Amino acid sequence: MSERQAPTANAGKNARVAVLLVSLVFGMVGLSFAAVPLYDLFCRVTGFGGTTQVAEAMPEARGSTKVTVRFDAMVDEKLPWRFGPEARAVTLKPGEPGLLFYTAENLAETPTVGTAVFNVTPAKAGQYFHKVQCFCFEEQELAAGESVRMGVSFYVDPEIENDPATAGLHTITLSYTFFRDLDDWERQLERDAQLSELPAASSAAPNQALQTN
Repeated sequence: MSERQAPTANAGKNARVAVLLVSLVFGMVGLSFAAVPLYDLFCRVTGFGGTTQVAEAMPEARGSTKVTVRFDAMVDEKLPWRFGPEARAVTLKPGEPGLLFYTAENLAETPTVGTAVFNVTPAKAGQYFHKVQCFCFEEQELAAGESVRMGVSFYVDPEIENDPATAGLHTITLSYTFFRDLDDWERQLERDAQLSELPAASSAAPNQALQTN
């Protein structure tokens, strides 16, 4: 009797495993769609990646030292953009307003969509780096060959001079990385698949004509 029940038990076990695997796949897809918002939330909660602060206006106080803010830019390989800062560095005193522009250009022959994430190094400087205006975590759609200037308005909190952890810190690096929007990437894959089928369809037409003759 136990031998007859064994297949049923195994079938039930296999079904549970299949359900778990399917759930895992859908969960991974869902996380992919939410990757940028989740990264933003994770950084804000944990401080990972030198999470900056968001301010509505510039402060009135000024520091006495000078800080050099360096700017870096990277692009994910799936996004056919040229992206970089218009200046590599800006030197200012804490509390002074800073403004720098990044330029992005779509090198593809079709519109593409990208989203930027950022990080500040060293991480201990993140809490003193305040962004008044920024283009991060917002979808940017560029037409074929289109270019755009995107500004970053910021300041370094004067309190950075009073923190023993940041004593002697005179250089901060702000880095942006642009990633391809997942929906946009999937549309590109569909277009590529359709184009790859065209030669096969065109070569099949002459063969059919010969058979008819």
